[in-house]
Amino acid sequence: MPLLKVTDLRTHFHTRSGVYRAVDGISFHLDRGETLGIVGESGSGKSVTVHSLMGLVPRPPGRIESGSAIFDGVDLLNCPPATLRSIRGKRISMIFQDPMTSLNPYLRVSEQLIEPLLIHEKITKADALKRALSMLEEVGINDAAKRIHYYPHEFSGGMRQRVMIAMALITKPELLIADEPTTALDVTVQAQILDLIKKMRREAGMAVIFITHDLGVVSGLCDRVLVMYAGRIVETADIRTLFYQPKHPYTRALQRSIPSTQPKGAELFTIPGMPPDISKPIVGCAFAPRCEHAADLCRSGVPELVPIANDHEQACLRVQAGEL
Repeated sequence: MPLLKVTDLRTHFHTRSGVYRAVDGISFHLDRGETLGIVGESGSGKSVTVHSLMGLVPRPPGRIESGSAIFDGVDLLNCPPATLRSIRGKRISMIFQDPMTSLNPYLRVSEQLIEPLLIHEKITKADALKRALSMLEEVGINDAAKRIHYYPHEFSGGMRQRVMIAMALITKPELLIADEPTTALDVTVQAQILDLIKKMRREAGMAVIFITHDLGVVSGLCDRVLVMYAGRIVETADIRTLFYQPKHPYTRALQRSIPSTQPKGAELFTIPGMPPDISKPIVGCAFAPRCEHAADLCRSGVPELVPIANDHEQACLRVQAGEL
């Protein structure tokens, strides 16, 4: 039985300029101890997906139109608020994109680190501080006994991200959601943080959902991958199959965009055009206007995820028809 099973999740934003279908009917599962990568361009619905699971979509304008997300027998989308609060921050933790805006600038790091322990484990403040100090040392912050009492602005970007990771892991969650945790960091700090997540996963046996634009990161960290485009999943497979046998043209285009795969001196490949306007109904395949393989079938048919091999699904109509 999977740790998390999401079925037909739809999250829309109702605004004066229209209804934006940020997540438009996605289903996936996550096993215990597994790392699942979610990739795609900005605006594809990656962050909204996990924010929906955590109950962090602002309402209004956001609204979860349908779906279920069963986490160890509890539907995260339809459970009472008190039940969700008891899970969020304890059994499920999240590392956000920007640590500077995620940390409270008015509170010392120590106060923010111990808050999950005081809420979920009902331990004394002294014991919570000992746990927080130990976790800061574990994530690689030097002179932690002194720096635990610093304010967020007194840390560098990489150190703030380590504080965020410490805060997420301090309750030893069963599921860690990492929403582009290394986007704004240099490659050295990025590698250190990825190694840290791997280490914590091995030691704690937790599952991880890792959101990123970087397919290179995905290849070295994840077991399976979801490729999202315009609020839908267009391909899902284990990591080896996705990199060596991609089927959907969008997945192939993303791989061609990796600079390290380009011949030396060649012009970098870019996917032509822009993602579609998700406030308007999309007829046919959403990727068709940008796809070099698009045909009449793609502009009229409705693409659905279809299994093509064990644990490998994709939503290209021409592939399903045997034309690609």
